[in-house]
Amino acid sequence: MDLAGYQIDLVEAGRVRLDGGAMFGIVPKPLWERRIPPDDRNRIPLAMRCLLLRGHDRTILVDTGVGDKGDAKFEDIYGVDHEHSTLLGSLEALGVAPEDVTDVLLTHLHFDHAGGATRRTEAGDLVLTFPEAAHHVQADHWRWAHASPRESASFLSDNLDPLEASGRLHLLEPTDSPFENVTLPVVNGHTRGQQLAQVSDGERTLLFAGDLVPTAAHVPLLWVMAYDVEPLETIEEKRRLLASAAREGWTLVFEHDPVIATARVVETEKGFRTTDESEGLH
Repeated sequence: MDLAGYQIDLVEAGRVRLDGGAMFGIVPKPLWERRIPPDDRNRIPLAMRCLLLRGHDRTILVDTGVGDKGDAKFEDIYGVDHEHSTLLGSLEALGVAPEDVTDVLLTHLHFDHAGGATRRTEAGDLVLTFPEAAHHVQADHWRWAHASPRESASFLSDNLDPLEASGRLHLLEPTDSPFENVTLPVVNGHTRGQQLAQVSDGERTLLFAGDLVPTAAHVPLLWVMAYDVEPLETIEEKRRLLASAAREGWTLVFEHDPVIATARVVETEKGFRTTDESEGLH
């Protein structure tokens, strides 16, 4: 897709499996399992779909997946699948080397979004996967990641410490706009200070929906995750952004949907629903 001076591509970074009940919160299992069937451990398959923007003298990667630093126990618990795709393999297929990436925009620092930003060398040292890139995180979220007992299992020191030590961590305020034609809506329902990525040329808009709307199944307002720290806030944030998306015809990118990569939304008497679902960008 060409939009707002960028060539935009989807970058598949592998798959994980998370508990279906946790992913759908209060939604009864007979409803959510019709959308994404679980395995015998009640886990549902989830994509780790990143976004690549090339233009305006920048190569910007939005999110990085889980990476490959996890041990065997971690990979078993979360069903980490490197066979489907890998972050670096997908980038290589697009002609992008790690050194080419100028910016890494992390929506938030949960391990399935930020884990791929660092890697372990053969000597066992933790280093940046993209050594030339500035790594952008909301300052409020960075503070939250170091102080939230509610989410401590999602914020891993192996992911955070190398970023802090690298000298390439760039903490943002909600009013900051580091990229041409890209805005970063900040939402707080899933985790405090999550930043989305919205690309627009004034006529067409693409919204990378992060964990505000992780799959197409989460478009209905009340379908929110048990992981969310403020689920009522998530509902209101979804209401606001999806109303704009429906009114203005935005394309949404679903980071975690195992099948549907993008869609538009419409508002009906029964609420929001998807339309023009696709496995890619057009």
